[in-house]
Amino acid sequence: MTSVATDRSVRSLLKQGIGQLREAHVPSFTLAAELLLLHVASRDRAWLYAHPEEILSAEANNRFFSLVQRRANGEPTQHLTGKQEFWGLEFEVTPDVLIPRPETEHLIEVALDRLALRELRAGRSPRLTDNGITLVDVGTGSGCIAIALAEELPDAIIYATDVSAAALNVARRNAARLGVSDRIQFLESNLLEAFIELRATDHESRLFDLIVCNPPYVGQRDAESLPREVQDHEPPAALFAGEEGYELYGALIPEAARHLKPGGLLVLELGYNSLPAVQPLLDSAHWTNVAVTNDLAGLPRVLAAERI
Repeated sequence: MTSVATDRSVRSLLKQGIGQLREAHVPSFTLAAELLLLHVASRDRAWLYAHPEEILSAEANNRFFSLVQRRANGEPTQHLTGKQEFWGLEFEVTPDVLIPRPETEHLIEVALDRLALRELRAGRSPRLTDNGITLVDVGTGSGCIAIALAEELPDAIIYATDVSAAALNVARRNAARLGVSDRIQFLESNLLEAFIELRATDHESRLFDLIVCNPPYVGQRDAESLPREVQDHEPPAALFAGEEGYELYGALIPEAARHLKPGGLLVLELGYNSLPAVQPLLDSAHWTNVAVTNDLAGLPRVLAAERI
């Protein structure tokens, strides 16, 4: 799209932007056009529909159509706006981190539900704000899981790990902007390796009440089936885990068993086809109360288990 030389109304801009994205077969093209226009105008959704005849400057027109063209060429909307909502919070996202997905909110829900159930079974109040819970988010990326849990568990001690220093920088910025940076310790680590020294004097020590993880779970063999937005613009290390896609679970689950307290919880996000390969990894003397939670599409999305 060439630059626009004249001022245009909100309605006109939005109509043309939607049309261009539709022609480019962009998924959710109406929403994408709206988000890009809101970003350019620095306004909220209520303004968009309350002021359809408002005139935006030629400069704003040009910026909008430049972003529309980039979206049509495959760049994710979230990279163009630099943000994504998750758990009712706004997160900065960059090409260094996986874009938070709505499906991952099921991970938060299951973790909170399982913690509350554990308290009830122990004869305690299911309130989770005063229990000194210690948890770790493995592969934190943007920090969305750790930060969402920090919002829900104000007195929890929270760690978040990632192998990517660049991702940790994004997560730290998100934690600072959302006011929880003093409650989350971010560590550069492959899985739980950063905590090995903490149990060096007692191999059987348990550190955590909860370990949560949304690991890479796409197989290399499925790479070509991914949308181009994902293939070309999201970090491969956050997407792929071996040829089949479930290889990382085989390393994480034994590590989690060594780092959980008795009664501690492991909560994992699943790929759409990974349950048959992952669930048997919990068929050992270390685990009990294994349960699967489906997402809104009916797909197995979260696998949770309790450390014996």
